[in-house]
Amino acid sequence: MTSAGRTTTSRRAPNHSIAAFFDLDKTVIARSSALAFTRPFYSGGLINRRSMIKSAYAQLLFTLSGADEDQVEKLRAHVTDMCRGWPVDQITSIVNETLHDIVEPLVFAEATELITNHQSRGHDVVLISASGMEMVEPIGAMLGVDAVRASRMAVVDGHYSGELEFYCYGEAKADAIRELAQERGYDLAECYAYSDSITDLPMLAAVGHPTAVNPNRALRKEAVDRGWPILSFDRPVGMGDRLTPSPRTVAVSAAAGAGVAAIGAAFYYGWLRNRLAHH
Repeated sequence: MTSAGRTTTSRRAPNHSIAAFFDLDKTVIARSSALAFTRPFYSGGLINRRSMIKSAYAQLLFTLSGADEDQVEKLRAHVTDMCRGWPVDQITSIVNETLHDIVEPLVFAEATELITNHQSRGHDVVLISASGMEMVEPIGAMLGVDAVRASRMAVVDGHYSGELEFYCYGEAKADAIRELAQERGYDLAECYAYSDSITDLPMLAAVGHPTAVNPNRALRKEAVDRGWPILSFDRPVGMGDRLTPSPRTVAVSAAAGAGVAAIGAAFYYGWLRNRLAHH
């Protein structure tokens, strides 16, 4: 581990001049990594049923709506508040024990193919996310990337304080990319970046080859205006290369407007609350 928000997941010598920077949520995986571990955290006694319902509701909204600044801020506030007081060792243990069961089915096949393509061309691959290092670093190791940059929560006496030491978000992501490029000698004009959200515009603009992946409305417009490529990833791959239904399929039903999404969210919220009440 290096300084805040920084870690390296590979021992390969950093002698490449080109890197590909990947956002994580809805770019490499189909959901929010910060909320993906809600059920094992519940099973581990870290959250109650009410918190689990709130997380499921937040996850649904994150899936159905674009990850704009307001949505990301709500997720950040929810996650940091939920984690306050949690023991770091227990979180590390739960994430490591459940990583493959929880995250592997969410990884987009197209993302893994793109990562492999970059690696075959001699490019370093960097996973960069606003989610916590506790989740992002093991995911990066699972994917075989060369480095990870992610948010880090402050720790007091072995427990999370609920405050962030480093928030790898917005302009801070671009700063992290520039810092890593200086350390490793990357030529940013030759580097690549992939993201789904307008909040990552600074990150995308920092490299010579930006690409919008599953972009929200604002990023799609920006990509069209700037002539950036746009990719659609919709094939999450489960264990044994089994294909699983993509949450983006559900999102199609929300295309008619916010009213449809609101009705769907309310229905799901009620269904989940009733289900949990009987368990």
